[in-house]
Amino acid sequence: MRESPFLFFRGTYYRWAQLWPDVCAGLRNAPKVLAVGDLHVGSFGTWRDAEGRLSWGVDDFDESYPLPYTNDLVRLAASLKIVLDSGNLTIGFKRGCSAILQGYRKTLKAGGSPFVLAEREKNLDRLGVDAFKPAEGFWGKLNHLPVVRRGLPADAKRILLKALPDPKLDYKVVRRMAGMGSLGQERFVAIASWEGGDIAREAKVVLPSASKWLEGRIGNRQSYYQTAIESSVRSHDPFQKIMGAWLIRRLSPESNPIEIAGLPEEREEETLLFAMGSEAANVHLGSRRQVANILTDLERGKSSWLRSAAGDMAKAVESDWKKYKN
Repeated sequence: MRESPFLFFRGTYYRWAQLWPDVCAGLRNAPKVLAVGDLHVGSFGTWRDAEGRLSWGVDDFDESYPLPYTNDLVRLAASLKIVLDSGNLTIGFKRGCSAILQGYRKTLKAGGSPFVLAEREKNLDRLGVDAFKPAEGFWGKLNHLPVVRRGLPADAKRILLKALPDPKLDYKVVRRMAGMGSLGQERFVAIASWEGGDIAREAKVVLPSASKWLEGRIGNRQSYYQTAIESSVRSHDPFQKIMGAWLIRRLSPESNPIEIAGLPEEREEETLLFAMGSEAANVHLGSRRQVANILTDLERGKSSWLRSAAGDMAKAVESDWKKYKN
């Protein structure tokens, strides 16, 4: 996290949850939705839906919690500001915030707009990119992770076996480290060879959102992950689900987060940010009773509200990072 303010931003959502009510006091009473919580320009990815189609959208609901809809939009825009300050994007901040809001408002009014990329040329245009590159050396890296000899929880083993297409497959379990905010959470991956190729299923322990910790409700370990996925307007990943205390998902070169730094150099950043705002609306549409209230609230606000709030939060995060790295 000392390497850059963006990595610090991604790894300290709990700090965002602390700062948000004070820095953005004027936005905290906005209509509440089941929010992503930890939404940023790096929390989007691809997966295969039940029809085998490549889909795109928010891929991390670890911090999902009932929050003002403004929390997600400000965090997304603040991440844009931090990335712009680092030189990884070139779009103007004002223009980028406008694209996020336009995508959000349009999709909210339309009742949702899932991103299915089956017709690649047509649908990738909606994201402003020509192609997504599969993770290089994906299976080689995964197969070289340390094999778990002991310490695999019995319930995790049972769930991983249940997630495989055949529980009688010859498989191995490895430990995996990934993410920023979720570093330290137990992750186990079952790898097997099936019908001519490798397959993998990951089990990651589920923890409650930092927002719950902030409210002092540490005795209640409820996670909103499954509810957030199921209520969102999207073409769902049939392998991503909560089973007991574990999040289960398929790992593959096409079921992965997409990093901003890994996007093609030739890209339409305004289109991409519009899509991110649109996907935020897809998630918030899980709280359909609030749609009219959100649209009314958006009409009341000044045109500069998102840029102003995101700039303030980005400044607060970067200030924390400078203290942390020293």
